[in-house]
Amino acid sequence: MDAVLEVDGLEKVYGDVRAVRGLSFSVAPGEILGLVGPNGAGKTSTLRCLAGILPPSAGRIAVAGNDLKQRTVEAKRALAFLPDEPRFFDYLTVWEHLNFTARLYGVEDWEARGRALLEEMELSGKEKALPGELSRGMKQKLSIACGFLHSPKLILLDEPLTGLDPIGIRRMKASLRRRAEEGSALVLSSHLLPLVEELCHRLLVIAGGRAVALGTLPEIRARLTGPESEGVSLEELFIRITSAATEPGMSSP
Repeated sequence: MDAVLEVDGLEKVYGDVRAVRGLSFSVAPGEILGLVGPNGAGKTSTLRCLAGILPPSAGRIAVAGNDLKQRTVEAKRALAFLPDEPRFFDYLTVWEHLNFTARLYGVEDWEARGRALLEEMELSGKEKALPGELSRGMKQKLSIACGFLHSPKLILLDEPLTGLDPIGIRRMKASLRRRAEEGSALVLSSHLLPLVEELCHRLLVIAGGRAVALGTLPEIRARLTGPESEGVSLEELFIRITSAATEPGMSSP
């Protein structure tokens, strides 16, 4: 089965700073890839390059078979990027944001789909509310509803549970699982390691812009600590991996 996302040799340079260094990976339909690393590791730069917000300094990105550089519109139509700090138009209501998103992506049956998403995100009854009237968690849910409206094949999420209460977190995890079960590929970046461990099929751990581990959790455990590693938590593995990445001679997976 062809990958929804293919990344080959991704680099991002800001002046003298190499924020992303030669990342190569792919994400299959129905797969949730966890993107984890310490602060400043290059996670957000990576996601913004994947979304086409930042131009890569080098490398190739393809979304649903579309080269992001050569077929930019087609690639972007196939994805949704959900940032940790959603931005809205101050004078558009919740419903008008959905309408605007539907017009951008050419979603013909958007009203029925929009109502279903508002119900799923617990925003029913908030159709006429302006962004300034929404809580932090409600803004996050509106951002996700807009992102899901055109049924993207690739969903990029940067700290998607920010501002959500425990019930909202449980519902959001169910929503993400459902999109994967329907065939979307997801890349989830979060510092909430229990969330990553619960939802993600594979992990990509980066430090200093480099990939330092890539694989399933059992694969990474075995590679780093051997057969006796079965009970090692993701938190402990994360600390070991990112600490080792600062040591001379640490190589990419």
